[in-house]
Amino acid sequence: VRLVESGGGLVQAGGSLRLSCATAGSILSIPVMGWYRQVPGKEREMVAVISSGEPTYYADSAKGRFTISRDNNKNTMDLQMNSLKPEDTAMYYCAAGLSMDTLALGSWGQGTQVTVSS
Repeated sequence: VRLVESGGGLVQAGGSLRLSCATAGSILSIPVMGWYRQVPGKEREMVAVISSGEPTYYADSAKGRFTISRDNNKNTMDLQMNSLKPEDTAMYYCAAGLSMDTLALGSWGQGTQVTVSS
């Protein structure tokens, strides 16, 4: 599955960004999708997961601030990020797979950079 992220950028702390992950085909054929982020020198972190159109996982750092959703008509998966903090600065990647447990083994996008200034 080809995935293309967009929506990253530079924002001040407290601001919002909406990331989008576009799929090449019907998003309905993809059981599980999610967002990861990675900072150079640190492990990749699972941020949020959506399964069959329903949010199923948020990292503790994302709870209450981030919302994952899927638009079946546009074949996109989005991540609405509010109340952004400098520690949210990272490269954000979307992934698609068969299950949450094997999501990291599935398809990946090229990433979109999010930078939050203090």
